[in-house]
Amino acid sequence: MHSNPDNFFMPINNTPENHPLLEVEGLGKQVTSGVSPLTILQDIAFSVEAGEALAIVGASGSGKSTLLGLLAGLDLPGSGSVRIDGQDIFALDEDARAQLRGDKVGFVFQSFQLLPALTALENVMLPLELAQTERVRERAVALLERVGLGSRLTHYPRQLSGGEQQRVALARAFAPQPALLLADEPTGNLDAATGAAIIDLMFEMNAERGTTLVLVTHDEALAARCGRRIRLSAGRMAS
Repeated sequence: MHSNPDNFFMPINNTPENHPLLEVEGLGKQVTSGVSPLTILQDIAFSVEAGEALAIVGASGSGKSTLLGLLAGLDLPGSGSVRIDGQDIFALDEDARAQLRGDKVGFVFQSFQLLPALTALENVMLPLELAQTERVRERAVALLERVGLGSRLTHYPRQLSGGEQQRVALARAFAPQPALLLADEPTGNLDAATGAAIIDLMFEMNAERGTTLVLVTHDEALAARCGRRIRLSAGRMAS
């Protein structure tokens, strides 16, 4: 008998307290290159309302992935601020930022980023265990069944196809019921047909759970599936 994910995973209450879920103001990032600083991002500003789907598009090297790392607090900016659910993430220390990510942010990466020593089930259980969630195994099984991998629970990443690995990654990302899902070129390592199926699944699960989605992609057709898009060009927002 299959578990029903709906027993565990309810849509997020996306009624913000007088603020967008994600707010970015004056964000900039510079690195030292030779004798002069190199500007990666400059004066990035936008907001994303709860439940919205936003695409960040631009050519390779435009700063998309750097921006996503800053939105998650995985990197530190040279200037500006990022607020998630009203909290300025750069006002927090590293441990507190990690806690906020665990509570509010899910990730889907181009390279899957599964832990090779863990089975599919263990990869999905991990964020639930870190969050000290109840009924961890049941929840993880339910999610893997939702993504079509109920028969692959004990398989390791090396035993799974690229599409199957990304399905595990989706299940893991949605496991802690994040308010914000950050996806970085989620179909970049997949063939067209497999990638299309993964994207359909990601948007379905995003809608089911009322998650706010920020998607980095160079794929204009994929970006068009989001309600709104912003374009980066040489580290700046293009008009």
